[in-house]
Amino acid sequence: MSTLKRKAATQAGGADAKKAKQNGSIMSFFGPPKVTPAAGGPKTAAGGSNGGGSAVADAPAVKFDKEKWVASLTAEQRELLQLEITTLHDSWLARLKDEITTPEFLGLKKFLDRETAAGKKWFPPKEDVYSWSRHTPFNTVKVVIVGQDPYHNVNQAHGLAFSVRAPTPAPPSLKNMYTCLKNDYPSFVPPPNRGGLLTPWADRGVLMLNTCLTVRAHEANSHSNRGWERFTQRVIDLVAAKRTRGVVFMAWGTPAGKRVQKVDTKRHLVLKAVHPSPLSASRGYMTCQHYKLANEWLAERYGEETGPIDWALVEGHSVLGKKPAVEGEDKKKEKEEVEEDDDAEIEAALIEAELLAAEQKKKTELVKETKVAENEQTTTTTTTTAAAAVSGKKAAIKSTEGDENIAPKEEDVDA
Repeated sequence: MSTLKRKAATQAGGADAKKAKQNGSIMSFFGPPKVTPAAGGPKTAAGGSNGGGSAVADAPAVKFDKEKWVASLTAEQRELLQLEITTLHDSWLARLKDEITTPEFLGLKKFLDRETAAGKKWFPPKEDVYSWSRHTPFNTVKVVIVGQDPYHNVNQAHGLAFSVRAPTPAPPSLKNMYTCLKNDYPSFVPPPNRGGLLTPWADRGVLMLNTCLTVRAHEANSHSNRGWERFTQRVIDLVAAKRTRGVVFMAWGTPAGKRVQKVDTKRHLVLKAVHPSPLSASRGYMTCQHYKLANEWLAERYGEETGPIDWALVEGHSVLGKKPAVEGEDKKKEKEEVEEDDDAEIEAALIEAELLAAEQKKKTELVKETKVAENEQTTTTTTTTAAAAVSGKKAAIKSTEGDENIAPKEEDVDA
């Protein structure tokens, strides 16, 4: 058990999405949101997490004084960043606060304000833009699924890539994802009523992140190249750099593949395939086995009990063959997993510090050895020169012996 004790932050939320509180006050949002892990096994498409590979939100691992940070913003920044301040989970805000104050991101927020002022409707609803951060806090991420553009029709996009709310039926790409998943796990049961809500996956540590987080209604790619690409790339880079225990990145399609090009494959698992869209899925997606490969790798990294993701979306149909877990035991395992991950990060930092110290010590010793060698060489040269001089002078004195007219000089006499 880790000695690094921190209280797990919890976040109350609905079945289909963890809603951000909306009470009109920025300062009232200080402090991490709270989560209440669901008890038992897999839930329906309207359900929460289960005992198989579940993840629970924890307080930010980095020190972050949110109130102090907000107070440091200019009035314009506070106005433009109200959505981020009130709805972006603290574990992410602590790591993205510098990115969202860049001119590029502030320019993106001004663009969205202009869209709203012009009467342009865009999706997802504002309170859902960052729902991915509340369902999957930073220290719970074990899988990243990279999407592209949010769905652009009514009652579809809600902040999680590929996911849709009921009663909207699963779009074609998501149906193909179900087919691929069933090939990996024949026990997988698609949600009833053709459902497509994937919040149970997000609650278990699957970060479903679109490249662009907003889109104008009925206009695909209408918010591309406005600044979201840079922001979401920063999210991916943070996960790759800081989730030291390892993460599975699923990149489907060429654009998604480019987003994970720099991920360290020695630390993480990168799985690439064609996009699950009907236009390309037949060219290898259906049999790519990504869900199974991800779980095999996670089991090695995190252990058989807590590593694999339960991809189930229907209560009582765990693809891992697990029985519903007792809530107390489930929460205990989740807490240990988060603490172990934090320990891994700290251990990695300590190892790096030790290596740097050892390298510095080695350099210092090398400098000392060099100086000693130089001193020894100088001493040897001086001694040799002095000996030669004395020898020569003795010879000169000897050659003048018997010559009374030539007296030896004082400096020629050997002391």
